[in-house]
Amino acid sequence: MALTAAAAAASGDVHDDEYAKLVRGMNPPRVVIDNEASDDATVIRVDSVNSHGTLLAVVQVIADLNLVIRKAYFSSDGSWFMDVLNVTERDGNKVLDERTISYIQTTLEADDCYYPGVCNTVGVVPAEEYTAIELSGTDRPGLLSEVCAVLAGMRCAVQSAELWTHNTRVAAVVHVTDAGSGGAIDDEARVGDISRRLENLLRGQSGVRAAAAAAPGGLTHKERRLHQMMFDDRDYDGGGASPPGQRRGECVRQRTEVSVTPCAERGYTAVVVRCRDRPKLLFDTVCTITDMQYVIHHGTVSREPGDGAYQEYYIRHVDGHPVRSEAERQRVVQCLEAAIERRTADGLELEIRTGDRTGLLSDITRIFRENGLTIRRAEISSEGGEAVDTFYLSDPQGHPVEAKTIEAIRAQIGEARLRVKHNPFAGDGGDNPAADVAGSTAFLFGSLFKFYRPFQNFRLIKLYSIIN
Repeated sequence: MALTAAAAAASGDVHDDEYAKLVRGMNPPRVVIDNEASDDATVIRVDSVNSHGTLLAVVQVIADLNLVIRKAYFSSDGSWFMDVLNVTERDGNKVLDERTISYIQTTLEADDCYYPGVCNTVGVVPAEEYTAIELSGTDRPGLLSEVCAVLAGMRCAVQSAELWTHNTRVAAVVHVTDAGSGGAIDDEARVGDISRRLENLLRGQSGVRAAAAAAPGGLTHKERRLHQMMFDDRDYDGGGASPPGQRRGECVRQRTEVSVTPCAERGYTAVVVRCRDRPKLLFDTVCTITDMQYVIHHGTVSREPGDGAYQEYYIRHVDGHPVRSEAERQRVVQCLEAAIERRTADGLELEIRTGDRTGLLSDITRIFRENGLTIRRAEISSEGGEAVDTFYLSDPQGHPVEAKTIEAIRAQIGEARLRVKHNPFAGDGGDNPAADVAGSTAFLFGSLFKFYRPFQNFRLIKLYSIIN
């Protein structure tokens, strides 16, 4: 297992990228953002020279802004790409903020959006940037806590992180800086020490890598990288397993259904996905299809009654052939099912906002571990001295968090205020399940801080609802 201080240059041939940039310069993309064409959504139209990954680049911009794609149509037969997206804010309203509209327009019309290879390459590392650490392997309770403890002990400050679990596998991307200087960690001896400690922690598993980023966009997009890491770790091989936090027989969410059938008259393979709708669903499926080296030539996306989503794609492999064998068909099905389930973590959802400090994440995750809670997914960020950490939690078997246990330590909460959006394990099926959710989760943080008096010194720790 190797941990290196420098990343390789962007993949792909530089001359090919420069030629593509020249072609695009002669045929620049045209982006139209229209708030009049639809009564209930903002319509974004993109016309562009086509290349492998163009659709993913467009969808990624929308996903990064936390906008919701309600309906979409795209076509990329031949050398031209056309995409029509109906998008809204998370609250269902049109996108009216002028800064957001300007950002979408500017970004989707820039070469860097479609050809990241011609942007900054990784190599010379400015002192003010971060070091990225990637980990993947077999999941176990308390793993993130142990990783955070190692990083805190090595004087590494976590600036952001994201962790996914699926089918007993785990992948994480962690951006750290030196706790003293605030810059990237580029000392080879220190990087080597971090490597050895993480290798010992993961008990010989492969899948640890670090690279210094020349700019926040210098490394692969974090969520795309998580998909790639879990794909490389073959998390899709556990097909048919219940999603994390869901026990077999429970009807927690709509089942994911993927069909892959030949479309011989046009030389395509038709892929149809039906599942529960959620934010970033289109990004997850398009990302996986693209990274599996398939090209989406036509596609439609829409919502179905009962919070369902419908996606239809007509694809070919980059070599021009459709799916050619039953084994390949099964692999496409399994990989798309895995891509959809990785981001879906049923569990108690908590967001913590508080002043940031070195070791804060280590302390919080240790508390989760020592109270028998497993982290199913995590999103960590720190900006302007404030830490914003979101966790999806359950016990290791996915059983409910006992309300009576939580209430017994309610008095330990102190000044902390908390609110959660969703606890799928709470409630008894009565007339007001929302009240059960609020009642049984409102005291959870008290249990987490029962034995940790120093946390009561924070003036205010807030937990807010997260729309997911």
